[in-house]
Amino acid sequence: MSLAPPAQTQRPPEFALPPLGPDPSGPDGDDEGSLRVRSVWISDLHLGTPGCQAQALLDFLREVRCEHLFLVGDIVDGWQLRRSWYWPQAHNDVVQKLLRKARKGCRVIYIPGNHDEFARKYVHHSFGGVEVAEDWIHETADGRKLWITHGDLFDGVIQCARWLAYVGDSLYEFTLKLNRHLNSLRARLGLPYWSLSRYLKLKVKRAVSYVSDFEQALAREARRRGVDGVVCGHIHHAELREIDGMLYANDGDWVESLTALVEHADGRLEILDWGARQAAARGRTREALAAAMRPAA
Repeated sequence: MSLAPPAQTQRPPEFALPPLGPDPSGPDGDDEGSLRVRSVWISDLHLGTPGCQAQALLDFLREVRCEHLFLVGDIVDGWQLRRSWYWPQAHNDVVQKLLRKARKGCRVIYIPGNHDEFARKYVHHSFGGVEVAEDWIHETADGRKLWITHGDLFDGVIQCARWLAYVGDSLYEFTLKLNRHLNSLRARLGLPYWSLSRYLKLKVKRAVSYVSDFEQALAREARRRGVDGVVCGHIHHAELREIDGMLYANDGDWVESLTALVEHADGRLEILDWGARQAAARGRTREALAAAMRPAA
């Protein structure tokens, strides 16, 4: 059972979709990707910001094939775009890829968050096959019902001190900029990617408490709604665990962690760490090249 919005074919004139151009996958397309799952949840892409890892996201979308794709909020960063316009071709390619997946039969559900709250005006509408919903109930292959929401409505800072959320967003952008310079240096030294903001979140006691409170609040609300669990985003912290007998799943983000939540054909859920997969693939490539260059004994 799902809370499906009524079918709509005509979109409001204020909302303009980019023209559907050539497939960013290349002339042959890529919708026969090797990663086949039943459902995928991604959130916090923050398209429109320099921090968005659009190329890695595009690689993931090229590789994955699914029946249901849930966009769990903060897909486009309206806050940042209001401050200054930033929209490179890679970000447009991501939008094109999402639209193409919808056109080729994947059911794409878009649940707006706080950074793309402008899209909440279009709940119960469909744009290029992408359905916009306030929230959703998804039934897994093994019969569990999952409530899907971005999660910002359960964030006390967003609801009670919005000005503080804007300040925090600016500080987060500064941290990401510093992190890019730091990791550029680490790359030149042959060191792996390291997330400064994730380190700070895990080390600062108040940040850890904030994450825990957020998770507990969503788990309680899921229980009140009579479902088996909740899937959310918002806090950029991928997690899959039980809280007082209630399943809590956070799909992470595509700014730092590069994670998605996936449902396999049997209903099993898994956090997919795309950044780790890419790093492992690069390591195997380097080893293969090193082996090929070794002189024969």
